[in-house]
Amino acid sequence: MKKSVLCLLNDGFEEIEVVTPVDLLRRAGIKVVIAAMGRKTAVSRGGIHIEADVLISEVNPSTFDLLFIPGGPGVAGMRTDGRAAKLAGQFAAAGKPVAAICAAPLILMDAGLLKGRRFTAYKSVREELGGGLDQRVVVDGEIITSCGAGTALDFALALIAHLVGQVVADQVADEVMA
Repeated sequence: MKKSVLCLLNDGFEEIEVVTPVDLLRRAGIKVVIAAMGRKTAVSRGGIHIEADVLISEVNPSTFDLLFIPGGPGVAGMRTDGRAAKLAGQFAAAGKPVAAICAAPLILMDAGLLKGRRFTAYKSVREELGGGLDQRVVVDGEIITSCGAGTALDFALALIAHLVGQVVADQVADEVMA
């Protein structure tokens, strides 16, 4: 059965942290549904408009294998909204992977998912998180984190390896000359 990823999208998202993982996941044959937290068209940190596939209210989260939360200034709005943390908790409770990059591990903290875990995040949020490793990508069980836009490709390949295996991740890496 084809694996599927639910990617959250909110105004202020970091472009590279959405586009790179979504592209590579799809190259790996993984279904990715981009779900907007607000309007169907979200505006990135840099002013790029991306249209989501659906609104978050239109999806059944239980049908997905992994929750992916991109970072950027839009994380603040997701934290205020609360639905992202609730979803992260639901995925974790179901034993499904939750992935967050840049500032998005703050949402995992809000959901109580980082206690006793190894993780990384963008350097400016590590203090609020109470630590974090200075590594590009950290996989601790079903929690996958990465530290920022410059690590989006490594993060995407880690998600692919986690969902469908290292062989497929290596094939995608070779395809994009990573």
